[in-house]
Formats: sequence, C-alpha cells, structure tokens
Amino acid sequence: MLSTEIRGTEVVGHVRAMATDVTMQVCRGDEALDALEDLVAVALRVFRTVEQACTRFDPQSPLMRANARPTEAHRLPHVCFEALREAARAYRLTDGRFDPRVLGDLLELGYDRSLPFADGDLHLDDRSAPRRPPLPEWTPQFRAETKEVVLGPLPVDLGGIGKGLAVRWASEVLRLRAPDHLVEGGGDCYCSGRAPGGGPWLVAVEDPFGGQSPRAVLELRDQACATSSIRLRNWCVGGRPVHHLVDPDSGQPGGAGLRAVTVVAPDPATAEVWAKALFLAGAADIQAAAGDQAALWIDDTDTVTVTAAMARLVCWGPQ
Repeated sequence: MLSTEIRGTEVVGHVRAMATDVTMQVCRGDEALDALEDLVAVALRVFRTVEQACTRFDPQSPLMRANARPTEAHRLPHVCFEALREAARAYRLTDGRFDPRVLGDLLELGYDRSLPFADGDLHLDDRSAPRRPPLPEWTPQFRAETKEVVLGPLPVDLGGIGKGLAVRWASEVLRLRAPDHLVEGGGDCYCSGRAPGGGPWLVAVEDPFGGQSPRAVLELRDQACATSSIRLRNWCVGGRPVHHLVDPDSGQPGGAGLRAVTVVAPDPATAEVWAKALFLAGAADIQAAAGDQAALWIDDTDTVTVTAAMARLVCWGPQ
C-alpha cells in the first residue's frame, strides 16, 4: 500500500515495492505541504513502475517477455529499455564484473522467489548448480528511436541495478520542487540537499551479522549510498551455503570472505553496481579493486575496513 503523511514541516511517504520497503522523507521548501504530498505520491509510484517493467518474477513483465526470446528484437516500455541500457553501461564500467546475465545461474541455485530468506533456513537438496565457464562478452543491441533491444543469447536479471535506478528516478521527480529529500529502498538511498535541521543526512550501515546496532554512520549530502549484503538472501543447495550475489565468471556465489560492502557515489545506480562488483572481488582483492572509491566492507571475521574516501564521510564508527 502507498501512503503519505505530513509530519510537522516534512512529508513522509511509504510503499512496498521491489520486495522492499521504500521510504521518502521530504523537507518543506517553497512548496505547500499538501502539494508536496502529491509530489511524493508520484515519486513513490516510480518504484512500482520499475518493478512492473523489470521484474523477473512475473513471466509477463516486459523484461521476461524479452528474456523468453533473447536473440530477437523486442520493443520495450521506456523504463525497461533505459534500465537495460544502464545495465549495459554498468557492464562496461566494471569491465564485466557487473554482468546481469546470471539469471540462469540464480534459477539453478533455486533463487526463483521474491521473498527474502536468511540463515540457511531454505534447503534445496535436489540441486547441485555446478561451476560453468566464464560468460562470453555481452554485446546487446539497442535502437533508441524505436526502444527496441536484442539481449541475446542469454537472458538477464536487473536485480543488481533496478533499485538504484528507481531511487535515481524517484529523486529526479522530487528534485526541482523539493531539493531537500531522502529516498531509501532496501539499503539503496539518495540523500539530496539538507536533512531536517539543516545538516547532512545520516545513513547507518547495518550489521550483516544481524546485530541491532549499526557498524558505522555516514554523513551524506547530494550523494547516494548502496550496500550489497548476504544477510537476507542466503540458503543451502545440496548441503552447501549459497547466496544471491553470483560471480559471472563461474555462475557460483562470489565474494569469498565478505559479508557486506557499502559504496557511496554521486548516483544511486552507480553505487549499487559498484557495491556488487566490489563484493564479488572477495576479501583478498577488494582493497585493490576499490581504488579511490568511497567503500566500506565487513568480512567473515567481523572486521570493518574503510577506504580513505569513505573515512571522510564516517561520523561514527571506524575511520
């Protein structure tokens, strides 16, 4: 259910979409609060629009209709077309470390439901999901004038970028009339302008081991933050623990030695993509892969590491 309410000089909105709880917090500027309520409702609907166009859990969604025949050209709604173009850009940006063509691997592993599952509660003993060779280069074809795309030859999953795009597009709806706002959905957020009281927005980094206290608190303004974590989506296949962050080189869960990676970037989709790409680098290689990015990661030993760029944003926790 979509809801909005006025709280003092703010408007707060909620919606359940994309298997997560989405929250928006908008500070009053020059707009009347009742007008901001209408604006927030429009921005909240962005998440449902992205979900309907890009979900892999509905065989009739535009994405899944294209996936059913990936070597053919498909005319898609604007949102789905742009999401696929953004995924292709992310593939190039990360030199293929972010690769949406892992849908078949996710299904082999048993990730065929949208509900979160954790702590190995789900056991699939009738599956093995063996390693496979690395994927060939991805060269999708886009025709901007007709909004047509040829994915081929493998189907894709937009779960690794979809929420970040929804956060971006929802923030764009708000930005001109409500420059001071927060859009948050399932660990991905964009902090625009000032928080209530005039300071930066405070963003907590959750404990991937399930603790109630955050592992760090960040101060952000006009920045996005995204976390890739295995806290909620892990289960067992053939007696071995697995999770949903799949390495495109092997078709197997990646990120050996890591529990969660948080990235701050100017754009929410970029932050989401790099959080996943850095997670897949694993504990042994993430420091080198992160370079000068603002990144924080927590490994299997519960050690928190931050890059120099992230340390400047930490107001509580490791620096």
